[in-house]
Amino acid sequence: MQLRTVLLAALAAAGLWQAFNDWQLRPVHPSDGPIAPADPRQTDIEGPPVVTTLGRWRLTPRARYDITARILSREDYHFDLLSGLIPEDLALGWGPMSDNRILSGFEITQGARFYSWKSKGRELPIPRQVVIEHSANTHVIPVDSAVRRQLKHLRVGQVVHLTGFLVDGVRDDRAYIHTSLTRSDTGPGSCEVVLVEQVNAW
Repeated sequence: MQLRTVLLAALAAAGLWQAFNDWQLRPVHPSDGPIAPADPRQTDIEGPPVVTTLGRWRLTPRARYDITARILSREDYHFDLLSGLIPEDLALGWGPMSDNRILSGFEITQGARFYSWKSKGRELPIPRQVVIEHSANTHVIPVDSAVRRQLKHLRVGQVVHLTGFLVDGVRDDRAYIHTSLTRSDTGPGSCEVVLVEQVNAW
Protein backbone atom coordinates (compact mmCIF):
# COMPACT_ATOMS: atom_id res chain seq x y z
CA MET A 1 0.00 0.00 0.00
CA GLN A 2 2.83 2.40 0.82
CA LEU A 3 4.47 1.84 -2.58
CA ARG A 4 1.16 2.52 -4.31
CA THR A 5 0.78 5.77 -2.40
CA VAL A 6 4.29 6.86 -3.36
CA LEU A 7 3.64 6.03 -7.03
CA LEU A 8 0.36 7.94 -7.06
CA ALA A 9 2.04 10.94 -5.44
CA ALA A 10 4.85 10.81 -8.01
CA LEU A 11 2.35 10.68 -10.88
CA ALA A 12 0.41 13.58 -9.43
CA ALA A 13 3.60 15.63 -9.05
CA ALA A 14 4.61 14.82 -12.64
CA GLY A 15 1.19 15.89 -13.86
CA LEU A 16 1.37 19.17 -11.97
CA TRP A 17 4.86 19.84 -13.29
CA GLN A 18 3.74 19.19 -16.88
CA ALA A 19 0.73 21.45 -16.43
CA PHE A 20 2.96 24.21 -15.03
CA ASN A 21 5.40 23.79 -17.90
CA ASP A 22 2.58 23.92 -20.45
CA TRP A 23 1.29 27.11 -18.81
CA GLN A 24 4.74 28.71 -18.94
CA LEU A 25 4.99 27.89 -22.66
CA ARG A 26 1.44 28.98 -23.56
CA PRO A 27 1.30 30.84 -26.90
CA VAL A 28 1.48 34.62 -27.09
CA HIS A 29 -1.20 36.40 -29.16
CA PRO A 30 0.29 39.56 -30.69
CA SER A 31 -1.66 42.21 -32.55
CA ASP A 32 -2.08 42.22 -36.33
CA GLY A 33 0.63 43.48 -38.64
CA PRO A 34 4.15 42.34 -39.58
CA ILE A 35 5.64 42.31 -36.09
CA ALA A 36 9.09 41.21 -37.36
CA PRO A 37 9.38 43.13 -40.65
CA ALA A 38 13.11 42.91 -41.39
CA ASP A 39 14.93 40.12 -43.24
CA PRO A 40 17.66 38.17 -41.41
CA ARG A 41 21.18 39.56 -41.75
CA GLN A 42 23.97 37.23 -42.84
CA THR A 43 27.55 38.47 -43.10
CA ASP A 44 30.80 36.81 -44.10
CA ILE A 45 33.36 35.88 -41.46
CA GLU A 46 36.61 37.81 -41.62
CA GLY A 47 39.71 35.67 -41.37
CA PRO A 48 39.90 31.90 -40.88
CA PRO A 49 36.89 30.38 -39.04
CA VAL A 50 37.38 29.50 -35.38
CA VAL A 51 36.17 25.95 -34.72
CA THR A 52 34.11 25.52 -31.53
CA THR A 53 33.87 22.23 -29.62
CA LEU A 54 30.63 21.47 -27.77
CA GLY A 55 30.61 18.04 -26.20
CA ARG A 56 31.14 15.49 -28.97
CA TRP A 57 30.64 18.07 -31.73
CA ARG A 58 33.07 20.31 -33.63
CA LEU A 59 31.30 23.33 -35.11
CA THR A 60 32.71 25.34 -38.00
CA PRO A 61 31.18 28.81 -38.49
CA ARG A 62 30.10 29.64 -42.06
CA ALA A 63 28.67 33.13 -41.53
CA ARG A 64 27.52 35.56 -38.87
CA TYR A 65 23.75 35.51 -38.44
CA ASP A 66 21.33 38.00 -36.92
CA ILE A 67 17.60 37.36 -37.07
CA THR A 68 14.52 38.95 -35.55
CA ALA A 69 11.46 36.81 -36.24
CA ARG A 70 8.15 35.61 -34.92
CA ILE A 71 8.07 32.10 -33.45
CA LEU A 72 5.55 30.19 -35.55
CA SER A 73 6.13 26.87 -33.81
CA ARG A 74 8.68 25.16 -31.59
CA GLU A 75 9.55 21.50 -31.11
CA ASP A 76 11.72 19.98 -28.39
CA TYR A 77 13.84 16.89 -29.07
CA HIS A 78 15.29 14.48 -26.52
CA PHE A 79 16.27 11.22 -28.21
CA ASP A 80 17.24 11.78 -31.84
CA LEU A 81 20.71 11.99 -33.40
CA LEU A 82 20.98 15.75 -32.85
CA SER A 83 19.26 16.22 -29.49
CA GLY A 84 22.49 16.40 -27.49
CA LEU A 85 23.56 19.38 -29.58
CA ILE A 86 20.24 20.87 -30.67
CA PRO A 87 17.55 20.46 -27.98
CA GLU A 88 14.88 22.35 -29.92
CA ASP A 89 13.95 23.68 -33.33
CA LEU A 90 12.19 26.99 -33.93
CA ALA A 91 10.01 27.62 -36.96
CA LEU A 92 10.55 31.34 -37.53
CA GLY A 93 8.70 33.83 -39.71
CA TRP A 94 9.46 37.42 -40.70
CA GLY A 95 7.93 40.03 -42.97
CA PRO A 96 4.51 38.78 -44.14
CA MET A 97 5.06 35.51 -42.26
CA SER A 98 4.99 37.42 -38.97
CA ASP A 99 1.51 38.91 -39.59
CA ASN A 100 -1.59 37.34 -37.98
CA ARG A 101 -3.66 38.23 -41.04
CA ILE A 102 -1.42 36.04 -43.22
CA LEU A 103 -0.72 33.31 -40.69
CA SER A 104 -4.43 32.75 -40.01
CA GLY A 105 -4.61 31.17 -43.47
CA PHE A 106 -1.95 28.55 -42.72
CA GLU A 107 -1.75 25.33 -40.76
CA ILE A 108 1.80 25.04 -39.37
CA THR A 109 3.37 21.91 -37.90
CA GLN A 110 6.80 20.64 -36.88
CA GLY A 111 8.30 17.20 -36.46
CA ALA A 112 11.26 14.99 -37.41
CA ARG A 113 13.41 18.15 -37.67
CA PHE A 114 11.18 19.68 -40.36
CA TYR A 115 8.73 22.58 -40.42
CA SER A 116 5.65 22.21 -42.62
CA TRP A 117 2.88 24.52 -43.70
CA LYS A 118 -0.26 24.24 -45.81
CA SER A 119 -3.15 26.49 -46.68
CA LYS A 120 -6.37 26.18 -44.71
CA GLY A 121 -8.28 27.14 -47.86
CA ARG A 122 -8.07 26.40 -51.56
CA GLU A 123 -5.38 29.01 -52.20
CA LEU A 124 -2.33 30.22 -50.31
CA PRO A 125 -2.72 33.65 -48.69
CA ILE A 126 0.59 34.71 -50.31
CA PRO A 127 2.70 33.15 -53.10
CA ARG A 128 4.59 29.97 -52.23
CA GLN A 129 8.02 31.51 -52.86
CA VAL A 130 7.20 34.39 -50.51
CA VAL A 131 6.43 31.85 -47.77
CA ILE A 132 9.72 30.04 -48.44
CA GLU A 133 11.75 33.26 -48.39
CA HIS A 134 10.14 34.60 -45.20
CA SER A 135 10.12 31.54 -42.94
CA ALA A 136 12.50 28.79 -41.92
CA ASN A 137 12.97 25.84 -39.64
CA THR A 138 15.92 26.83 -37.47
CA HIS A 139 18.06 24.36 -35.51
CA VAL A 140 19.21 26.37 -32.47
CA ILE A 141 22.41 25.36 -30.67
CA PRO A 142 22.85 27.06 -27.28
CA VAL A 143 26.41 28.29 -26.80
CA ASP A 144 26.15 27.80 -23.02
CA SER A 145 23.74 26.85 -20.22
CA ALA A 146 22.37 30.39 -19.85
CA VAL A 147 21.37 30.56 -23.52
CA ARG A 148 19.96 27.03 -23.25
CA ARG A 149 17.63 28.17 -20.44
CA GLN A 150 16.49 31.18 -22.48
CA LEU A 151 15.75 29.08 -25.55
CA LYS A 152 13.86 26.55 -23.44
CA HIS A 153 11.36 29.21 -22.32
CA LEU A 154 10.55 30.75 -25.71
CA ARG A 155 6.85 30.79 -26.60
CA VAL A 156 4.96 30.55 -29.87
CA GLY A 157 3.87 34.02 -30.98
CA GLN A 158 6.80 35.82 -29.40
CA VAL A 159 9.25 37.88 -31.40
CA VAL A 160 12.77 36.58 -30.80
CA HIS A 161 16.11 38.15 -31.68
CA LEU A 162 18.94 35.65 -32.11
CA THR A 163 22.56 36.47 -32.82
CA GLY A 164 25.37 34.03 -33.47
CA PHE A 165 26.77 31.98 -36.33
CA LEU A 166 25.49 29.67 -39.04
CA VAL A 167 27.55 26.52 -38.52
CA ASP A 168 28.33 23.09 -39.90
CA GLY A 169 28.87 20.36 -37.32
CA VAL A 170 30.71 17.03 -37.18
CA ARG A 171 30.41 14.60 -34.27
CA ASP A 172 33.20 12.32 -33.11
CA ASP A 173 31.45 9.33 -34.73
CA ARG A 174 31.31 11.22 -38.06
CA ALA A 175 27.64 12.15 -37.83
CA TYR A 176 27.27 15.59 -39.33
CA ILE A 177 24.93 18.49 -40.00
CA HIS A 178 25.21 21.32 -42.53
CA THR A 179 23.56 24.72 -42.40
CA SER A 180 21.71 26.43 -45.20
CA LEU A 181 23.28 29.69 -46.35
CA THR A 182 20.27 31.05 -48.23
CA ARG A 183 16.69 31.90 -47.36
CA SER A 184 15.30 30.78 -50.71
CA ASP A 185 15.79 27.00 -50.46
CA THR A 186 13.38 24.33 -49.30
CA GLY A 187 13.35 20.63 -48.41
CA PRO A 188 16.19 18.59 -46.85
CA GLY A 189 19.28 20.69 -46.14
CA SER A 190 17.37 23.97 -46.12
CA CYS A 191 17.34 24.50 -42.35
CA GLU A 192 19.52 27.13 -40.74
CA VAL A 193 21.82 25.69 -38.06
CA VAL A 194 22.54 28.53 -35.64
CA LEU A 195 25.05 28.58 -32.80
CA VAL A 196 23.17 31.06 -30.63
CA GLU A 197 25.24 33.49 -28.58
CA GLN A 198 22.49 35.90 -27.53
CA VAL A 199 18.71 35.64 -27.15
CA ASN A 200 16.13 38.37 -26.58
CA ALA A 201 12.38 37.83 -26.79
CA TRP A 202 9.26 39.91 -26.34
